[in-house]
Amino acid sequence: MKRAYEQAQESDGYRVLVDRLWPRGVSKERAALDEWMKAIAPTPELRKWWGHDAERMSEFAHRYCAELDGNPAVDELSGIIARHPTVTLVYAAKDPKVNHAEILREYMAEHMYDTEPGCVDVGK
Repeated sequence: MKRAYEQAQESDGYRVLVDRLWPRGVSKERAALDEWMKAIAPTPELRKWWGHDAERMSEFAHRYCAELDGNPAVDELSGIIARHPTVTLVYAAKDPKVNHAEILREYMAEHMYDTEPGCVDVGK
């Protein structure tokens, strides 16, 4: 995982923007993305309800995981992860712990390795 405002590095491997909105003030060249997966991000309704409020993080995680459970973009991201030795999830949120990319990373790890389905227990 890496913020869109951080310098891209060769070690990032395949860079995937996982936000529905383009990061403010970041050019396409600076972003150095390989892919932009808007569909993997939380729905606008869920994102607005959450508002990056740390106190809502646990409930947000459960709601976002429920969205991911029915989202075909999960299989698309699984394919990207399977084809590339290193994949960096790029996000724009300020807080490295209060953002949907953290939840997505954990969700994908569970999805890819067939562990018990569930959601990240955050905010505790």
